[in-house]
Amino acid sequence: MEYHPLPQPDEIPVREREDAMGAYFMMFATAALGLPLPIINMIAAIIYYFVNKSKGRFVQFHTLQSLYSQIPVTLLNIGLVVWVITNLVKEYDFTEVFWGYLVMTAVANLIYLIFSVVGAVKARKGLFYYFLFFGKLSYAQVYRVRVGDGEQQRENKPPKM
Repeated sequence: MEYHPLPQPDEIPVREREDAMGAYFMMFATAALGLPLPIINMIAAIIYYFVNKSKGRFVQFHTLQSLYSQIPVTLLNIGLVVWVITNLVKEYDFTEVFWGYLVMTAVANLIYLIFSVVGAVKARKGLFYYFLFFGKLSYAQVYRVRVGDGEQQRENKPPKM
């Protein structure tokens, strides 16, 4: 598989670096609104991706990586919010399993926060920072050469005799 060449940090305009950095700060969208709804973060990340994906491959890579990495954390957070609401409405006890899930979700959010801050700093410097799994997936989707990308289509013909 062929990939487009990666740009060097000095080749990336400051505006693109700032747009790429902004993708990692979508996690603060809910906190800024003061809402405990984790789905707001996901909606903000999706909107940010579709608004900024056409600004260049560098921006598209970082926004896609941020969006992908937010999916598991958002699912964990939604599960926690639903569990808390269910326990409060039905007056269930908060069991050890709940507290374990709460700790696991808090750790996942902390890891996501750390990776996002590092990713934002690297993006601002014009560098690539690959999250586990999500970085490789984003890179393959953004930088893979496709037919119609302005590249010549190669035909696979049998040798002439």
